[in-house]
Amino acid sequence: MPNLVVTFGETMLRLAPPGFERLLQSPRLVATFGGGEANVAVALAGFGNPARYVTVLPSDNPIADALLGELRRFNVDTSQVARGKGRMAVYYVEGGANQRPSKVFYDRENSAIALAKPGGIEWTAVFRDAGWFHITGITPALSHDAADLAMESLRAARASGITVSCDLNFRKNLWKYGKPAKDVMPDVFRLTDIGIANEEDCQAALGIHTDVNVNAGRLDTEQYRALAEKVLSAYPNLKMLAITLRESKSASHNGWSACLHDGRQFLVSRRYEITHIVDRVGAGDCFAAGLIFGLLNLGNQSDALEFAVAASCLKHSIPGDFSRLGREEVEQLIRSGGSGRVQR
Repeated sequence: MPNLVVTFGETMLRLAPPGFERLLQSPRLVATFGGGEANVAVALAGFGNPARYVTVLPSDNPIADALLGELRRFNVDTSQVARGKGRMAVYYVEGGANQRPSKVFYDRENSAIALAKPGGIEWTAVFRDAGWFHITGITPALSHDAADLAMESLRAARASGITVSCDLNFRKNLWKYGKPAKDVMPDVFRLTDIGIANEEDCQAALGIHTDVNVNAGRLDTEQYRALAEKVLSAYPNLKMLAITLRESKSASHNGWSACLHDGRQFLVSRRYEITHIVDRVGAGDCFAAGLIFGLLNLGNQSDALEFAVAASCLKHSIPGDFSRLGREEVEQLIRSGGSGRVQR
């Protein structure tokens, strides 16, 4: 299956108050699952592309068992998931509205994947029949051991000759074990073919800057062209870099688009005005999944970029980390431009 995509990272139990309540405003939390790489696998499977998810979960843990059942329900292959010591990670998310931003609180210290060491995953089996490997900057942020395991996975993927994509996904609240992202992520990016980022990721994880103002009414795409060219120059191994463009007017109102540079041409997508955001968590992962799907299954880079932006735009309307979208829904948005008319 040359289109089989393998993703590797940590999935957490996600606990969130109902609707747009503050945490424990009422004595209820909605329990689902979430994590960048699992989100990508679920989205890809929803688009009709085979996906295999790899992680390390705690042994004899009913929450971990429930996660595997949930992933299988979305047609994600979990056959190569490893078990080990440690706990199931948890994160709490409080959905923002209007001028009150969303907030995320992590409880993932000593999780199974943070304690896992290189040598515990059989990468030859993981990459059997695969054509693509996707990882993010979240896993190397968890611990020294997780960073080493991430590098082991990347080297194994390169040895297998498959395409590697990495979403930088900088999370400042995770880099606590003594190494900053700038000391780790450049090595990850040097083993990457397709890079995905936003402007903060490039600055915080790679130390590459440009003059952009995400709070401006409109983003200057020429600044993003310059940023992409700086990254591509610093990492000549990259075949292309995609940058998401979020214009944050409030927690509920964002402009959404993206650009892609392959060293020869610079593409800018259609821009969507998202005025009533339901949940933006997981939208970037849906973009990554859409881009991977498009590059594997659509005719050209422009179509892949438009599919990725449309898919991630729709994800803003869905509660929870997982996208729950099909290919036809995304293509319908691209065709219609986003009128939202009832489909009968």
